[in-house]
Amino acid sequence: MAATELAETLDARASRPFGPRSLSRRMLAIAAAWVGVMLLIGGFVLDRTVAAIIVDNFDAQLESRLDAMIASVELSEEGELRYARPLSDQRYLEPYSQLYWQISRKGQAPYRSRSLWDRQLPVDTSVQKDGLLFTDVQLGEELLRVIERDATLPGVPVMFHFQIAQDRSGLDAQLARVRTTVLVSLGVLGLGLLILAALQAVYGLRPLRRVRAEIAAVRSGAVQRVSTDYVSEVTPLMHGINELLEQAEDQADAARRHAGNLAHALKTPMTVLVNESADKDTPLAITVRRQIMSMRRHVDHHLARARALGRRGALNMRSSVWPSLEALRRTVERMYPGAVTIDLDGADNLDFLGERQDLEEMAGNLIDNAAKYGGGRVFVTVKAETDDVLVIEVEDDGPGISPDERASLFQRGARLDTDKPGTGLGLAIVRDVAEIYGGRVELGESDDLGGLCARLFLPRADQQGSSMSA
Repeated sequence: MAATELAETLDARASRPFGPRSLSRRMLAIAAAWVGVMLLIGGFVLDRTVAAIIVDNFDAQLESRLDAMIASVELSEEGELRYARPLSDQRYLEPYSQLYWQISRKGQAPYRSRSLWDRQLPVDTSVQKDGLLFTDVQLGEELLRVIERDATLPGVPVMFHFQIAQDRSGLDAQLARVRTTVLVSLGVLGLGLLILAALQAVYGLRPLRRVRAEIAAVRSGAVQRVSTDYVSEVTPLMHGINELLEQAEDQADAARRHAGNLAHALKTPMTVLVNESADKDTPLAITVRRQIMSMRRHVDHHLARARALGRRGALNMRSSVWPSLEALRRTVERMYPGAVTIDLDGADNLDFLGERQDLEEMAGNLIDNAAKYGGGRVFVTVKAETDDVLVIEVEDDGPGISPDERASLFQRGARLDTDKPGTGLGLAIVRDVAEIYGGRVELGESDDLGGLCARLFLPRADQQGSSMSA
């Protein structure tokens, strides 16, 4: 059952669209990594670009205010600075209004806007003549954006230092809103792209999931070939699968033919040897008969395995269980006229995932043993163990077999009752053929009849498939 359990594990993993070994998961992971990197780079560039534009616009306004201030300032006859025309923004007149100006010259107190009140702006002496300097200055609780310039007034040789400052809290709030907008927009965009990638993986890989369903249908015996009605990328794969299935069937047919030819080639000479030594009691004749019987056991055993392996290669055989058991009951009852009664019970609609000849060989050996070694009554019950496994129980009213002796019955040539005819290969063949199909056989005690109970576990064909009989 190890191969069957491995197949079920692989099927379970394949059935998960985003499992650890899923193509969908890999595609989504690659898309997520690529989208994440691109959005990070794009978001950083966009944030820096927009922030630079906003700051440049803020600085341009400050520069415009500075130019207007310089153009409006003049020196009176008394040597004092004054505005030839008042500045238009009233905030210069309101204390702590977040907009300030200051004019300084060496050796005198600075000329300040009323909005500065009792404060004054620090002067940066590194500014060059006719050059602009933008700095951020902490003044009290305010962080100011300051623009500074050294300039002279017309007709005055003295150098003056002009400054315009504005609280940058509004600028920082605008930058924060822009950054939040960028992050939210790119987050929504990234989520949308990931959803698109997931839909693309699910929809784009849907033909591959259909391929899995087609192969499962072939394995269950519902169909013999997979469909080739697929997209152009998958169609060659489906043609290749059909060619492999056809090749497997051809090999299975060849194996059956070789097994049959070998059977005829070996059994005919052995029959001749048995007939020639049948009426002789010489030591040579006895030895020949004994060795021929041993050879026949080995030939029958290995030919049964070879036939089962060859038929198992077809993968899509399907056999109805109940008609085969009915035929076996009639055959065995004719073999033991009036001495054996066989009753059938259970589900009459189950199908075995394999060839009918192998089913009848396994069930026939069990029923024949029950009829041969029992007391005349045989119960055969068919039931579904799971969705994938069916069980055939064969019970008899014989003396039964002790648990210690049950395991030895599966050895080739093992027989507990040598008074009855037989080769001792029945249970060994049942076990080997059942294992070829992924099944097993167990021996126990019959609760109803008191004798032996043989339970044969076999793969069950999908009931939704077509009812093809092998």
